[in-house]
Amino acid sequence: MVSKECRSEVRAKKHMKIRNRFSGTAERPRLAVFRSNNHMYCQVIDDTTGNTLVAASTLEKDVKAQCEKTNDVAAAKILGTAIAKKALDKGIDTVVFDRGGFIYAGKIQALADAAREAGLNF
Repeated sequence: MVSKECRSEVRAKKHMKIRNRFSGTAERPRLAVFRSNNHMYCQVIDDTTGNTLVAASTLEKDVKAQCEKTNDVAAAKILGTAIAKKALDKGIDTVVFDRGGFIYAGKIQALADAAREAGLNF
């Protein structure tokens, strides 16, 4: 019988491998992305103190008002510009991108590209 790992367990293992390679500092915090079936969430985290510096998601009113759907590539682009704008307002311009174990394509890539275009460096 073929035993296949659950997709979420595979993603969690990938995420832990990524997290072991780098962490966010005060000078260069970590931009963490999580994607559920209905929404996307991103945070800028300083791992040395364990604080979330900036957060944005498709649940927020201003982001949700601009989106037709909250789980597509267009919503990811809007979320990427929103998180970059909030980070730049706090004085954060360089981050480490943490894709959260998700494949760097589609929504994750759209979020990263939009954040780069809005002024974040990573």
